[in-house]
Amino acid sequence: MSIGSRLYGATLALSLCLPMAAHGAEVAKQKAPTPVSAYELYRIYGDKTWTWNTGGGRFFDDGRRFIAWSNDKGKPSFAEGRWVVDDLGQLCMRATWTNAEGAARASTCFGHRKIGNTVYQRRQPDGKWYVFRHASVLPDDEFRKLVPVDTVSAKARELKQVLLSQEIARKGG
Repeated sequence: MSIGSRLYGATLALSLCLPMAAHGAEVAKQKAPTPVSAYELYRIYGDKTWTWNTGGGRFFDDGRRFIAWSNDKGKPSFAEGRWVVDDLGQLCMRATWTNAEGAARASTCFGHRKIGNTVYQRRQPDGKWYVFRHASVLPDDEFRKLVPVDTVSAKARELKQVLLSQEIARKGG
């Protein structure tokens, strides 16, 4: 076999393989999770209430304020703070939580990744990934628990008043 024939064969093989390799890389790229941008997270959470089984949190656009309340295991508490998002796909709620025992600062973060139009979420740093929003939103997607109505502020204000009056009573005021 001549050198020219071998070069032609190699060129032909390479020309057939490169498009398949490029296609394989394109498919792999499409299936690799990518972080949800800060802009997308802002659109998902801004001026929404995230309803939880034990309460909820409100993400105000104005000043990126975060207000929440919870009644976990019969222990009512409320939170006041801020929420932040970044281009690494993180949403963080940085707030002071107050209950009958006192107040403490806490930062709770959730990571968000997407594959195509499906968004995955996990509690940071080591929660398990789950589908937050399917490409075609399903009735039981966590995303559906984000509602435009503020169902949190009144309950948080009420808890704040109750807990503050209990603290004043304890201090003998």
